[in-house]
Amino acid sequence: MNGLVMDKRTKRPREDEECVVDVCDGEFWRWDADETAVFLRREGLEQWEQEFRDHGITGPGLPYLTEVLLEKMGVSPLGSRLQILHCLQKLWQISNEPMKVFNDPIHGHIELHPLLVQFIDTPQFQRLRHIKQLGGTYLVFPGASHNRFEHSVGVGYLAGCLVKALNERQPELFITKQDMLCVQIAGLCHDLGHGPFSHLFDGLFIPKVRPGEKWKHETASVQMFDHLVKVNGLEAVMTHHGLRLPDDLIFIKEQIAGPLENSVLGRSWPYKGRPMEKSFLYEIVANKRNGIDVDKWDYFARDCYHLGIQNNFDYQRFLKFARVCEVRGKKHICTRDKEVGNLYDMFHTRNCLHRRAYQHKVGNIIETMITEAFVKADPHIQILGSSGRTFTLSSAIEDMEAYSKLTDNIFEQILYSSAPELSEARAILHNIVCRRLYKCVGQTTSETHVDVSAEKLLDWAEEVAQSKPSGTDAHLRAEDFVVSVIHMDYGMKEKNPINNVHFYCKNDPSKAIKIRKKQVSKLLPEQFAEQLIRVFCKKTDDKSLEAAKKYFVQWCMDRNFTKPQDGDVIAPELTPLKRDWHTLDRDDSGSEVEDHSEGMHPAIRDQTPKKSGRNVKVNLFQAQAESKL
Repeated sequence: MNGLVMDKRTKRPREDEECVVDVCDGEFWRWDADETAVFLRREGLEQWEQEFRDHGITGPGLPYLTEVLLEKMGVSPLGSRLQILHCLQKLWQISNEPMKVFNDPIHGHIELHPLLVQFIDTPQFQRLRHIKQLGGTYLVFPGASHNRFEHSVGVGYLAGCLVKALNERQPELFITKQDMLCVQIAGLCHDLGHGPFSHLFDGLFIPKVRPGEKWKHETASVQMFDHLVKVNGLEAVMTHHGLRLPDDLIFIKEQIAGPLENSVLGRSWPYKGRPMEKSFLYEIVANKRNGIDVDKWDYFARDCYHLGIQNNFDYQRFLKFARVCEVRGKKHICTRDKEVGNLYDMFHTRNCLHRRAYQHKVGNIIETMITEAFVKADPHIQILGSSGRTFTLSSAIEDMEAYSKLTDNIFEQILYSSAPELSEARAILHNIVCRRLYKCVGQTTSETHVDVSAEKLLDWAEEVAQSKPSGTDAHLRAEDFVVSVIHMDYGMKEKNPINNVHFYCKNDPSKAIKIRKKQVSKLLPEQFAEQLIRVFCKKTDDKSLEAAKKYFVQWCMDRNFTKPQDGDVIAPELTPLKRDWHTLDRDDSGSEVEDHSEGMHPAIRDQTPKKSGRNVKVNLFQAQAESKL
């Protein structure tokens, strides 16, 4: 260090040399006695330096100092003790500046730090006002008009709530004001990379036009964050508020997208922004371990509010019980053992939202049609990016200047255009606004997991077109069908996310434990993932739709998929032909009976396995229809 000669045994500066130790407030918990003394001198409190040295006060002990302890150390009068405490509080207090108040319908009046407001007041962040949170779902649920903007503000606020709760409950974690600001900024900016209609863009559109591209909105969020900081000159503002660059920039981006590529190689701890003792900070915004994070807390509450669906999870309760415990050398956010049932309810709520809203059949149809329109329009959309270059709808992901101009407005841009090359895309979008939508002809499931690819879905559409049952007049082609596979899970594919959650008991809050499903209830799910297979028909006249439903039932029989719920209604002449679709149930008396119970035709009864003490029957209408085939 310039101008400083250290004694190797005592680490104290020689008295004849000027002390210019560079003390960083963000790492006060690493300070030794000398660095603590430097801080006191910097704050004009050098008269109490010796008392701190005599009592061996170092950085880790600073959060525990109280007015009473300072008096016992010999610091007097009272005014000096209060002055010391005021200076120490600045080490972990986020800001003395006035906070900005936002009136949010979900969280009420919330306060945000001035640095966060600097991020909000940029064109790149304001862009989120024009991207629907639930994409095409808004065209099904009239209330779901909320946007990524308010969700992002809510996540930034909740990130601050959780990190502050941990800091107040456990000062030994040495959470600094820099940690708090970085966590809130990450929550605020985690969705910067979403494209038009949110998950439609990275989940449906990009895979269709760029099938080899492993691109997700988290990738774009990191790129857009860098772009936002650069073009708005926010590095100086971040430094002014005490952030350390580039480390804090890295930390923010790691919270959004996980370990950065150049920080993983050859390291047991993959992150560079914070050391392993701060590992719990990476579980606040986007929890890769078990999915319990403030992003979900906000969208559960916000989406349920706007969809008109009951939210069964209360994040306020989780905040009351959250604390950090050490597990195999790493610190993780844990909760009380009695909260395990509430966490299962949280993931059940997530699954219900997907079933009732996010994966609504009509919503899926609308997003499928919008995707088709975007694919047809892609080569003809010209977006001006950096250095005067132009990009298409799909190539704009390569340039953040161009990408920042992409919002849901692209829908109206295509719909109201007069360019002849956009006529096909325009016609599809016109059908949407006129509610001339593709129709869902059925839903089924596979007994085994299906590896889905674009090619497989096209092959299945061809199979459905070839599954024409006898007696059906209408002829349908592969291009008349769209096959979609919906993945439903608890957030970690086929795994139980609660297996990755640690709990603590009231008697020993420092010890982390696991709670297995069998210890909770016998009524919990046996499986945590499934796939729903849906088939849509582009032809909407009654004759084609009736035929398409029979095509679908026949395809399910050929593929050995589960029986469609309305199979007996839409194809009563087909369903009796598949024996394993006549599942056994128990009636109120406990005896086993067949689903199809009345007047089985002799020709069918003779082909049906007989079992002692059981009447095997089939619907008379079905039998008569079958006898005519």
